[in-house]
Amino acid sequence: MSKELAISRRGEESASYLFGLNGTTALGSYLQIQPCSDRAPELSECSIQWYRVTSEGGNRDIISGATKFIYAPEPSDVGRILQVDVISDGQNITLTASDPIDPAAGLGNYVEALVRRHDTEFNVVIIQMNGVDHPSESIHVLHVGKMRMKLCKGKVTVAKEYYSSSMQLCGVRGGGNAAAQASFWQPKIGLSFVLGFESERERNAAIMLARRFAFDCNIMLAGPDDRAAQKH
Repeated sequence: MSKELAISRRGEESASYLFGLNGTTALGSYLQIQPCSDRAPELSECSIQWYRVTSEGGNRDIISGATKFIYAPEPSDVGRILQVDVISDGQNITLTASDPIDPAAGLGNYVEALVRRHDTEFNVVIIQMNGVDHPSESIHVLHVGKMRMKLCKGKVTVAKEYYSSSMQLCGVRGGGNAAAQASFWQPKIGLSFVLGFESERERNAAIMLARRFAFDCNIMLAGPDDRAAQKH
């Protein structure tokens, strides 16, 4: 069961209630910054940065690229508390989720069942390629295997790479309310995709499965700049 988001605010007292967070602290959902006052500046004019916080020590790990007003938790966030800084005219307002991110019910068992397969296929659409919006919404197939990942359209292979230190995979870090169904995949340096999955469950399962197989190959598969924080 998803927990309703509870928020604490820190910063200048006069600015402390300009913004709040909407959403649930669970995989499959997304958190959204919303103005709470007529005095709140436009979010488009603010600088935004999301962080993961360890519930024990309170250390903040920056989520590189998570600079939009929406963030969809991904498997690396499970058990961590999310924070976001909203900076405007020199004022820094920090919004904090009071509960750690919950795993999705049944997701772990689903992934364990997939681990026993040699290869699992996920239907996806390419939303972006190398940072450029992709106009086609045709169905592609993402293969997550024990040694490599492969993206195909019919019999055409779009990308195919073995797990390596240059590969990155994480939930997409920004975007609209469909962010919970999208992931960022960099097969190799110089080639990247934003992929849309059929559901939040499939997106998170694909990330967890690929990280499991990569770990078996002594590779820590994570998002940009957060390999040290990768634990799931």
